[in-house]
Amino acid sequence: QVQLVESGGGLVQAGGSLRLSCAASGRTFSSYPMAWFRQTPGNEREFVSAISRSGGITYDSHFMKGRFTISRDNAKNTVYLQMNSLKPEDTAVYYCAAYTQSSFGSNYREKNAYDYWGQGTQVTVSS
Repeated sequence: QVQLVESGGGLVQAGGSLRLSCAASGRTFSSYPMAWFRQTPGNEREFVSAISRSGGITYDSHFMKGRFTISRDNAKNTVYLQMNSLKPEDTAVYYCAAYTQSSFGSNYREKNAYDYWGQGTQVTVSS
């Protein structure tokens, strides 16, 4: 089992940057592929980005378009999401999640494929 705690959210102007962190408890963090999702009120939680156990493979959503970068530091049990050139439409609660299996399958964009979730961190981008 792993517990996840996100941090780094906040209020930023359009065009600004934020770096989200997700700290994991337990010694098995490196066993989990990880991902970031986001959610706005009344909408489904949507996939943002994912990273393999080693960090060698990443998957991005269409709206990232090179603005966001996912990374991980297994020695620190932490996964990051660097967000640049933020837009008002990026406003959401951002969640990190641990994938069910040891390597990604075709369902990595589906929230139901993830066993463990953090509590989320609010990102607000003002225009």
